[in-house]
Amino acid sequence: MDLGLKGKCTLVTGGSKGIGLAIAELFAAEGANVAICARNADEVGSVVKGLGAKGVKSWGRAVDVADPVALKGWIDGAAAELGGIDIIVCNVSALAVGDTPETWEKSFRTDMMHTVNSVAAAVPYLEKSKSASIIIVSSVSGFEVDFAAGSYGAFKAALIHYAKGLSNQLIAKGIRVNAVSPGNTYFEGGIWQNIERGMPDLYKTAMSLNPTGRMGTPQEVAAGVVFLASPVASRISGTNLIIDGALTKAV
Repeated sequence: MDLGLKGKCTLVTGGSKGIGLAIAELFAAEGANVAICARNADEVGSVVKGLGAKGVKSWGRAVDVADPVALKGWIDGAAAELGGIDIIVCNVSALAVGDTPETWEKSFRTDMMHTVNSVAAAVPYLEKSKSASIIIVSSVSGFEVDFAAGSYGAFKAALIHYAKGLSNQLIAKGIRVNAVSPGNTYFEGGIWQNIERGMPDLYKTAMSLNPTGRMGTPQEVAAGVVFLASPVASRISGTNLIIDGALTKAV
């Protein structure tokens, strides 16, 4: 299926590893131009080089997305480098699991406000696109109570609500907005590998809850994100796409 992404200009926050990297790579494989940001400049440079090898425009910058000025600078820079913005994927999370002032502050500034600030900076560019799309990456922890209840789960829930509200507010401008909620996703250097090594009992419990007998891959999440962002999904706005291998039981 041709997703209609050739030549589209896509931004992905946190695009240097894990789910964000898989999303950026799949967009590039579909012929979209891609800009990424992440905190590590060397990793950003390496990914940008790999994306460019796929024959598309690629660009990136080391950014702390919790800094609204730096984040806007990256978005404006990406629009200038790529020639506009058709799609933005807000993917970064502080992964601040807990119930302390520090985890609440990190979750607010990184998960929530990076998304709010990204949307605010990108909308003027998205308004000029004929197939504008915003994807907000949430989590199954945002609608079911699990070990991440507290700051992480609460702000992931807020992101789902935010996406739904935005879908109603922006559709008249031709901008679609959707959320994507992955379940347990395992990758090298990711949170579940760290839990496997440092908290084996929690990892064993999490694995036992997955009906498929395994955790998901970043590529499986990316497939849903890229489809939902593409012009093929032109009628879909305001949904929360759950990619969890039947992990959750909420209706």
